Amino acid sequence: MSKLHVAVLMGGWSAEREVSLMSGNGVADALESLGHRVTRVDMGRDVAVKLSEVQPDIVFNALHGTPGEDGTVQGMLDLMGVRYTHSGLVTSVIAIDKQLTKQALVPHGIPMPGGRMVQVEELHQRDPLPRPYVLKPVNEGSSVGVAIVTAEGNYGNPIAPDARGPWQEFDELLAEPFIRGRELTTAVLGDQALGVTELKPKSGFYDYDAKYTDGLTEHVCPAQIPDDVADACKRIACEAHRLLGCKGASRSDFRWDDSQGVDGLFLLEVNTQPGMTPLSLVPEQARHLGIGYADLVQRIVDEAMAPEAA
Repeated sequence: MSKLHVAVLMGGWSAEREVSLMSGNGVADALESLGHRVTRVDMGRDVAVKLSEVQPDIVFNALHGTPGEDGTVQGMLDLMGVRYTHSGLVTSVIAIDKQLTKQALVPHGIPMPGGRMVQVEELHQRDPLPRPYVLKPVNEGSSVGVAIVTAEGNYGNPIAPDARGPWQEFDELLAEPFIRGRELTTAVLGDQALGVTELKPKSGFYDYDAKYTDGLTEHVCPAQIPDDVADACKRIACEAHRLLGCKGASRSDFRWDDSQGVDGLFLLEVNTQPGMTPLSLVPEQARHLGIGYADLVQRIVDEAMAPEAA
């Protein structure tokens, strides 16, 4: 294994900054333990200048959310001629946008919820879908800004403008039918699905706090689900990874209505920059297969350094 100079790009200014810092520092520690030279770069507006000064062999992209996951950083690195981990520009642009992801995947038979984009003004006049339904920003990750609108909820009917929710932060939201049932997720590394994890929040749903606060969510890995459902998760995750052109690691999130068998399985989104924190799902599934954290990081770097990735 050749030793590299790796710039680990982390932080930034998205809603997921703190998670990115945890991911980036974990990755940097792992790379250093493997003998690589590491430069930690907290993403700022001067990031291109910093990277030009550092001149790394490769950038490990540990950013989450915009601009590190939406194609902006990928385009900058392409222009600079710098190799980087994870997905490229076009894939990143599509995958961070939940509506574009549907347009790319549904025609190929990938099951995803219906729904439509709605202007916030409409929400304060009428429901865009029968309750219960879900409202979410079209291009945020980590369940940032997700609201579940139910008949008995406290948002009002119609939704009150002064009720706390994503309609106070975004002008347009994606409305989808609420799929009852269970949260499942599958990581893909290269072209291999690592496993299926069921996420059981102790209260509420699998929101930002539940994802990143120790003890708020139980991870069942491997998920205790029928084999055909587990196989479907792995197959769909690999197919979505391939269709979108993902590189390195990705993570596909599902809702499963367990009263409907495999027909109740729906892909919600594909994350091209999945977390690498101590509570993150990709390292957990890799560990279950005997792939340690440092080995996982090295494999992501190796794929990005392969000649066909140039």
